[in-house]
Amino acid sequence: MLVEMIFLGRGGQGGVTASNILVQAAIYDSKYGQSFPFFGAERRGAPVTAYARISDRPILKHGMFSEADVLVVLDESLLELGVAKRYTIRDGGFLVVNTARSDVSKDYLSLRGRASVYAVNATKVAKELGLVIAGWPLVNTPMLGALVAATGVVSLGSVEKAIIDYFGEKTGGRNVEAVKKAYSETTRIGEV
Repeated sequence: MLVEMIFLGRGGQGGVTASNILVQAAIYDSKYGQSFPFFGAERRGAPVTAYARISDRPILKHGMFSEADVLVVLDESLLELGVAKRYTIRDGGFLVVNTARSDVSKDYLSLRGRASVYAVNATKVAKELGLVIAGWPLVNTPMLGALVAATGVVSLGSVEKAIIDYFGEKTGGRNVEAVKKAYSETTRIGEV
């Protein structure tokens, strides 16, 4: 089983960090993983893409990819701007999106078959828990909770452990709370 995931977000939302934490969680689950970012001009608010691969075998592939099993969208405006359409979700794949809406138009996506759509209002979760820096809600850890709820690619316990390892006890505790809250609030809103 090789699962390829793309995180789409904006600089400052923590997409690259989420990808790194996910791979650490996979290692705790005795799986293999890789994570790497791609971004242009380094500035807060600019589109950022992070890639992750999780497998039960050593991963021999390297480099970026444009077709994935899972597309995680940290900022729903990237759908409307056409950024998500640059990437293809494979048949049987998943779209996990930070939104308060109850539907997502397939016109915003490039699909190879059908994909299940899961949503969580990660922005609300981050604000409620005070995960805001310079006015930007840090939606990365809530989106990890949503990703686990949607796909089960790694265990929730391993994500929690990886977050504590990454952030430490104090900051990690609030982020673990965000993961759990988003995990419980993630809903399947349909199929595209």
